Amino acid sequence: MAHEPTAKNCWAPEIIYDSKAENYLIFWATTIPNRHSPIEYSKQEKGLNHRMYCTTTTDFKSYAPTRMFFNPAFSVIDATILPRDKNYYLFLKNENPNPAEKNIRLTSSKSASGPYPTAVSQPITGNYWAEGPTAIEINDYVYVYFDRYTEHRYGAVRSKNLTDWEDISNQIKFPDGARHGTAFKVSAKLFKELINPK
Repeated sequence: MAHEPTAKNCWAPEIIYDSKAENYLIFWATTIPNRHSPIEYSKQEKGLNHRMYCTTTTDFKSYAPTRMFFNPAFSVIDATILPRDKNYYLFLKNENPNPAEKNIRLTSSKSASGPYPTAVSQPITGNYWAEGPTAIEINDYVYVYFDRYTEHRYGAVRSKNLTDWEDISNQIKFPDGARHGTAFKVSAKLFKELINPK
């Protein structure tokens, strides 16, 4: 964001390989003052009002110009993408502070690079603050893990149809102190090497 001298930050970058475009899509949250639709701030937000920006690369040496990636009418951070059934599902945190949302929602597109509709789902997480989602498909379910950060613990929901979500937070356990993370598939061979390093 060097070309945006007033940008306040660059948070939670994520990356996905776009097999259709044959490039890597990198996306993150940034606040640029007076750029986006205003939101009601609480004092703790310190004027932050995020939107998602992105770039692409094929070689990690040269990059496409940064562009707006996702611009809803609310402050948004911590987006992640799950490819599934020829669609791309964008899980994100509604960061609006007043009234406080602080929950995970989703929208979808036929293309990894969008556009993604800004009319997002209702919260898929419960009556607690959640951020840092990561989504993975296992058998018939999509699992979304996230940081229940005010409770200093991890949470999870799962769904077969991406509409009806079951909270399974009480069925999972993560190491103490775990925060934002990413779940991804690896081969059985690599998994064995990771848990039994030489």
